[in-house]
Amino acid sequence: MNRKSMATFGRSRPHRSIGALAETVTTAARGLSRHCARALRERPHVSLAAVGLIALGVVISLIPSGPGGSPAASVRPVDLPRLAESGAPAPEPRVLTASIGANPVLATDAEPAATGRSWQIVEIRPGQTLERVFRDLGLSAGLLHEIVGATRETRDLARIRPGDEFAFDIDPEEGFRALRTELDENAWLFVERQDDGLATRTEPRVVERRIVEASGTINSSLYNDAREAGLSDGMIMRLAAIFGWDIDFALDIRDGDHFALVYEEVWREGEYLRDGEILAARFVNQGDAFEAIRFDAGNGPDYFAPDGRPMRKAFLRTPLNFARVSSNFNPRRLHPVTRRVRPHNGTDYAAATGTPVWASGDGKVIEAGYTRANGNYIFIQHGNSIVTRYLHLSRKVVSRGDRVRQGQTIGQVGATGLATGPHLHYEFLLNGVHRNPRTVDLPPAEPLPAEHMDAFGRVGERYLARLDSLVPTGAMLARRDDEDGCKAVENSC
Repeated sequence: MNRKSMATFGRSRPHRSIGALAETVTTAARGLSRHCARALRERPHVSLAAVGLIALGVVISLIPSGPGGSPAASVRPVDLPRLAESGAPAPEPRVLTASIGANPVLATDAEPAATGRSWQIVEIRPGQTLERVFRDLGLSAGLLHEIVGATRETRDLARIRPGDEFAFDIDPEEGFRALRTELDENAWLFVERQDDGLATRTEPRVVERRIVEASGTINSSLYNDAREAGLSDGMIMRLAAIFGWDIDFALDIRDGDHFALVYEEVWREGEYLRDGEILAARFVNQGDAFEAIRFDAGNGPDYFAPDGRPMRKAFLRTPLNFARVSSNFNPRRLHPVTRRVRPHNGTDYAAATGTPVWASGDGKVIEAGYTRANGNYIFIQHGNSIVTRYLHLSRKVVSRGDRVRQGQTIGQVGATGLATGPHLHYEFLLNGVHRNPRTVDLPPAEPLPAEHMDAFGRVGERYLARLDSLVPTGAMLARRDDEDGCKAVENSC
């Protein structure tokens, strides 16, 4: 039934009901008048007294009244409690293992008898507050205030998120006895009622780091084939970041490339929590094998090639993530807007407007402005007489004179200036001469100090053996295609 027919149907029913009611009332009134007339002829005194009493009752009923006999101001509906079959108000249902809306999810978690605790587990729902949880469990706001103000650790309990869990030990007679929640990944936080007030303590949790392996061959794209190998999105990004100084993942990936990695999974009490760190990885790109081993030389863990050279170079090969190259470095390119042959002194990376653009290396912003040709642009001066340029940005987030670090977001992809669509035009100048960003030799980084090489060698030997079992050295050779006739995975030639 459509909206119009429903409205018509709703209006027609009252007319039929009123007509039928009027006819019924008329018939009843006629019968009542005949009865009254006969009674008045037979018992006139009694009938007149009855009529008087009826009239007085009608008058009294028309006088509105409120509480205490005062006139009522208005009439409003009230919700009455649902009655059970006995006539007494039905008890509120007890939530055991499920919830509706923002109510907590309760379950039981009995600890060993020695602890004497029986926990009710509450999982925080979107929009729920800790105050609401306490109220639903019959606990006072004053108790919540006392707990939150107890210590520095308990103050953080006020900042809850959906999915957080709280366990309560509540005795029917004694009331609140204890609260347990996660302090961090490795410890519980307990708040317990004692004779002299509240006390807090922490208790370690058993966290297990399992070493797992994964490998695959590129058939469609790194993302798709790594997902097929069981890697999460975050792990794929980490893998690409490790080799991002040597491999341009927008241009260089080919069918038949291989990848393998050894990494950690973090488990706690038999439950998977998250991916851990990549311990070692190998990427075979067009027949060249790139390997990385995680090692801490005293300044925090980083990734190094088997000979001790850091994977982290002075410059990123590509200043944005997983873009499609729409135009390569070309000294005699036909400009798509002006239709004139002029040098294309950089690489164009087509990407969605707003995609973050990173600084290729540490340096200082020497220009940041706008021109009709370049649109929004940023120039960065690096060491070793190198300058990098970033054109056609939709937005700049650094200014002239700012110091920037490698990988720092300096702007966003756009289509400002002479551009046919959103992309980043990226240039690399050495001593004032334009170089192809894809092929220029990037400055090397400092290798591991000699005193760490023995320890690094022992770590690397173990992981390289695992990588060999995943991608054997004999299987690394892949057909090299020249730049003009290459078979790329994603439009990258």
